[in-house]
Amino acid sequence: MTREEVQRGLFYEELEEDVRYVHRPGRTLTEADDVLFSTLTMNPQGLHLDAAWAATQPFGRPLVNSMLTLATLVGLAVAHLTRDTTVANLGFEEVAFPHPLFHGDTLYGETMVRARRLSRSRPGEGVVTFEHVGFNQDDVLVARAVRTALVRTRDGRP
Repeated sequence: MTREEVQRGLFYEELEEDVRYVHRPGRTLTEADDVLFSTLTMNPQGLHLDAAWAATQPFGRPLVNSMLTLATLVGLAVAHLTRDTTVANLGFEEVAFPHPLFHGDTLYGETMVRARRLSRSRPGEGVVTFEHVGFNQDDVLVARAVRTALVRTRDGRP
């Protein structure tokens, strides 16, 4: 019999502080991604949808919607860390975009576990605080977010 190994995220016990989890591959964000995301989320900002107008603004070209940057940054971590082990996102404490992403840029993500503790009210689950950081293809920091999530322990799996 061949052993079966199912891809999943890490259980609470497997998430360690002082480890930098590097997520690859990155994701190149295109104009189509940005236009679709901006219109799906009802964001009519010309910086994302109007290239001619964006060319007259300080950055001189369209910017990737920062909410797309944030969603992609968190998404890059899912397969590596939390696929099928997350119960719920509890919130974001800090979000910053120190440098914009532009159409055609590639986003790379890394995550550190800042803190973790077993849940006092939900047996079989733990509260984990993640710090996600994103860099473009030139290794420029473009996003940082601190997120807290409820994560299953090994004994808490369904």
